Amino acid sequence: MSLLHITSPHTHNATNTHDVMVWVLIATLPGVIALTFFFGWGTLINLLLASFTAISCEALILKIRQRPVGFYLNDYSALVTAILLGLSLPPYSPWWLVVLGTSFAIIIAKHLYGGLGFNPFNPAMIGYVLLLISFPQAMTQWALPGPLLADKTLLTIGESLNAVFLAAPVDGYTGATPLDLFKYQDGLLVEQIYTEQPLFSKAYWAGVGWEWVNLAFLCGGLLLIYKRIISWHAPISMLLTLTLLACIFYDGGSSESGGSPLLHLLSGGTMLGAFFIVTDPVTGTTSDRGKLVFGASVGVIIYTIRIWGNYPDAVAFAVLLMNFAAPFIDYYTTPRTYGHQTPDFITRQQ
Repeated sequence: MSLLHITSPHTHNATNTHDVMVWVLIATLPGVIALTFFFGWGTLINLLLASFTAISCEALILKIRQRPVGFYLNDYSALVTAILLGLSLPPYSPWWLVVLGTSFAIIIAKHLYGGLGFNPFNPAMIGYVLLLISFPQAMTQWALPGPLLADKTLLTIGESLNAVFLAAPVDGYTGATPLDLFKYQDGLLVEQIYTEQPLFSKAYWAGVGWEWVNLAFLCGGLLLIYKRIISWHAPISMLLTLTLLACIFYDGGSSESGGSPLLHLLSGGTMLGAFFIVTDPVTGTTSDRGKLVFGASVGVIIYTIRIWGNYPDAVAFAVLLMNFAAPFIDYYTTPRTYGHQTPDFITRQQ
């Protein structure tokens, strides 16, 4: 074998879209289990509704576009979109909310632009933002974690189905999220918030249930990195930036504090966003340097909106804003072509 063959710059990867999507689905399982354990059956109902809707809409649009239905359904991209959206929605969301968001994500955010590989924005986050802006009350009715319920008992499967499909009231089972609660506790020191609010006082770091859910998604994300399904650049860059900003603006815990780094890392959709949303190969950046810039920018926007914006969590908004900038980042972070001394974008300008 010649030296040329040994040092070839080309790499080969037999992993196809189907395999990648399967691994992404597997990696979400720890988070699904944690959400179900702490918040009840609502998450599983969300996932089943979203999955059925996504597959149905995908098949319908493919039929209309005269594309082979079985071939495209087999890539599981629609199912991944459904799972990511279902995980982002509050448990016990009304059935029509899940169906509407998923339909919009598949039909408008994905197929209107030509299908997988052509959509400029993350479909799951488009569906989420549509629902958040259109139905803010329904999107803020998050279930309370089991340890905070009066009798420590979650809704049964029957009660959960009634809440989702018949709009049966679930009073006493819903409440504020850690980020929401922290954001609107004006005038209190951080220590007072953590002492007076059971959501924090009964937790270890960042909110009962939420901290374990985020750690579960972290485990799933590390699995994806280990299997080389995603690279570390975008998620680690996002998390490090978020941590740095939280350290800077923590200010020791005054009433104006932005919250500790652990609060921001282990609350809301931080880990789900870092490892499953920011790493979308279609709507993100391609080069390693571009992924670092993309992830860091998402982290900055998340923290900015959380502290000075109107929304307690901001992963979806941050990702969609950076989807706008992804082509621009790619243009200026194009790696040096093999055999050339300068990056491609400099060569093109010359």
